[in-house]
Amino acid sequence: MTHPFNDATRQRIAARCAAFARLEGDAAENLKHAAVAIALVQAEDGPGDTALLLTQRASSLRAHSSQWALPGGRCDAGETAIAGALRELHEELGLELSPEDVLGTLDDYPTRSGYLITPVVVWAPGTAGLSPNPAEVASVHRIALETIERDDAFDFTTIPESHRRVIRFRHAGHAPTAALIYQFREVLAGRDTRVAELEQPVFAWK
Repeated sequence: MTHPFNDATRQRIAARCAAFARLEGDAAENLKHAAVAIALVQAEDGPGDTALLLTQRASSLRAHSSQWALPGGRCDAGETAIAGALRELHEELGLELSPEDVLGTLDDYPTRSGYLITPVVVWAPGTAGLSPNPAEVASVHRIALETIERDDAFDFTTIPESHRRVIRFRHAGHAPTAALIYQFREVLAGRDTRVAELEQPVFAWK
């Protein structure tokens, strides 16, 4: 399916997000709250198409350096997931959006490293520019939505350390990033597919 970068696509994705029966994580697990942005922008390699932003973390970061990630991070005290995702977008990519640009939220995802991540879907106007912060971001990439919808975009494997399946996004990265992008792909198709049980590779457990 094509996803032209226009208001009709924005409204269609917002409607899919609104229809999605979101599940909240269990706060009793004492996980630290974090938020990431599934930021929808105009694709560079396909004029007029819609893409999501994916970053490669800076090699100098203490945690998960050089890994592929959606823009985001830990929420500040008293900060909502939406506010946290918008703040992180600005801090990492210089992209300043408002709550009116939020299309919806997906399921909370608990990580092995002790975080409960809330994915926030946002729409960036075509005039919005990117200015990556080199202290946090090594590179930023626009992944066309058609790419995540391909039959071979994701694969699933098993590992001796867990009975849960490990998910991998063939373009770049494993869970949690791959799991969140996979759920967004399913939401685009109108499916309430759960991803909390999809496993991360062992190197991401810390």
